[in-house]
Amino acid sequence: MQSLERIDRYRLERRLGGGAFGVVWLAHDDVLEAPVAVKVLAENWADRLDIRERFLSEARLLRRAGSSRVVQVYDIGELPDGRPYFVMEYADGGTLADRLADGPLPVAEALRLTALAARAAAALHDAGIVHRDIKPSNVLLRSAPDGSTRLLLADLGLAKSLAQASGLTMAAGSAGYAPPEQTEPGTGIDARADVYSLGALGYHLVTGTIPAPPGKVERPDRLRPGLPPEVRRVLLRAMEPDRDRRWPTAEALADTLDRLAEAPLASAPGKPRRRRGTLVLAVAAVAVAGTAAAATTLVLRQPGAAADVRVQDATGRIQAAVPASWGRQLREAGWNPKALGLPDGHEPALAVADGLARWQDLGTEVNGAFIGLSEHGDLSAKVRALDHAGCHYEGSRAYRGTAWQGRIRTWNDCAGGKGSVAEAALTPADGAADPQVYVQVRQAGGNDATGRVLDSLRVTR
Repeated sequence: MQSLERIDRYRLERRLGGGAFGVVWLAHDDVLEAPVAVKVLAENWADRLDIRERFLSEARLLRRAGSSRVVQVYDIGELPDGRPYFVMEYADGGTLADRLADGPLPVAEALRLTALAARAAAALHDAGIVHRDIKPSNVLLRSAPDGSTRLLLADLGLAKSLAQASGLTMAAGSAGYAPPEQTEPGTGIDARADVYSLGALGYHLVTGTIPAPPGKVERPDRLRPGLPPEVRRVLLRAMEPDRDRRWPTAEALADTLDRLAEAPLASAPGKPRRRRGTLVLAVAAVAVAGTAAAATTLVLRQPGAAADVRVQDATGRIQAAVPASWGRQLREAGWNPKALGLPDGHEPALAVADGLARWQDLGTEVNGAFIGLSEHGDLSAKVRALDHAGCHYEGSRAYRGTAWQGRIRTWNDCAGGKGSVAEAALTPADGAADPQVYVQVRQAGGNDATGRVLDSLRVTR
């Protein structure tokens, strides 16, 4: 088996993700001196000729599309063990699924992004290809040299030639995005299947919710009060179970979405959204199993001018001490580790700060700490992968206390502000695997209190 350090001239840097049949790596092209994405057929499918052909078909369809709106394929090859791979452009801006981590998008932005995805789908249709799996994780964003962002459709693993699609007999697609004709074998599909998925994409961007199955979709304005009726009608028409009642083409849908995005109605009220580069975990800290918790903000009282104040979460499992000036507000309702990519669930957590309302914005000055337990998954790996756009990464340092050990990663000068962010994934100093603890400390100057907070941390196992 070939080492996963280099493939031909491509030096592998880190895994970006994986699907049913392949793994995608971020790599560096040492000849062109540029980042690329390399998709490799998974080892467990190496002997399946039908899967190999399907894998190669994706590369061929991407090349056939020949559009700047679709991920480009640069190269194709084969590993010494016979597994094929192909090399694509790297989208450094992540996916629309990443954007949804901050909640629903502003309406105008959601409409514009859906329109761009629809034009990308139209480019596929013009090339005689139906995607069959348009969803937020398959819509990529790439920075352009002029500072703008390009939207790209990716992952054509389920894509088919329109000439063959009318005879498809196997169900395909992702729940919430797949039209009924894709989930009912033998009905055949056409480009309007992608129109349904685009409507579902727009619905998710506007409401923050994956749609229910075809025919059972809740009106989006019930999930986002104040949504203009024109937007509701456009999205629901795209998601009509009867394809004859949908928008006839992706291009027609895109034209309508662009028009609505420019209209004053697109600025309809909705859930406020954080700036890019803010801390997702500020919201996760008060979420209970994916729903908003009724976490009361408490004013903490300390006698005199005590140096530290001790806080604990609602379960009593987490206790820590923070500088007394930080201890003005406390939220202790728990968190969902899914915010870091760990298994979904409700775990003990607390957030304490001198202004929790400012915690979400890295451009504001705030002092405080978030502490959350996780007893499932590799917390250290998730924390190592965290980044904060607009902040300067200072590096990491080892931490070992009486009770906990781990690494502290630090950022400063966030969004032009004076504050810093320190994060640590901790494990018990005695070598036990659980519980793991995620700690995030915000400071607006003065002496660094991160070690002081970590030293004070006590967790009941």
